[in-house]
Amino acid sequence: MVHIVIDLEMNPIKKDLKTIRKFLLDEVIEFGAVKLDENYRQVDEFQCYVRPEFGEINKHITKLTGITNETVADKPAFVEEFKNFLDWIGTWDMTLYSWSSSDIKQLKNECAYKLPSFDADRLERQWVDVQKEFDSRIGLHSNLSLKYAVGAMNRDFEGTQHTALADAANAAAILALMQDNEKFFETMQPVIDLLKPKDLSQSIGDLYPELMNFKFD
Repeated sequence: MVHIVIDLEMNPIKKDLKTIRKFLLDEVIEFGAVKLDENYRQVDEFQCYVRPEFGEINKHITKLTGITNETVADKPAFVEEFKNFLDWIGTWDMTLYSWSSSDIKQLKNECAYKLPSFDADRLERQWVDVQKEFDSRIGLHSNLSLKYAVGAMNRDFEGTQHTALADAANAAAILALMQDNEKFFETMQPVIDLLKPKDLSQSIGDLYPELMNFKFD
């Protein structure tokens, strides 16, 4: 059994391509993934850029990810790179993970449009949302960003945020910590304590308003 933590960077399809947008709103422009062994130790990594087929890279996406039209100009399109990704995994004896459910939704939609012969439902059956598991473990009812989850572990975010491989590697670090329940709660206890207001007027939002508005158990 291997564990694959994946992150995708995506680019929106041009709004004037209305027929295509009925089926697909975004295209993958970068795959990043790390492979963990049965003990959740990293043993390999995968990264590639993908040339979008329906429009140039949006300026906002370039600002967010650093990916430009020049970055992807000579890269293969989705079908080839997706097959390369599956070849890299090399087995179906695996579990796939991502931070949030957006990546599996994107793969399912893009496979349905560009590679309809592939059974993307099989991917979903082997997929785990690490963000959902993390939030549930510490008692959150709202989604904590990957950056703040890493910070809650008292770690610096490794690499550049919103680059696929760095996001996958940081999510993998959280996943690995979650396998040791005692160590996880020891590490996260200060955050869990912070999430429990001392009185009705105090909340995590008062202390860290830039995070988000939380509901508490």
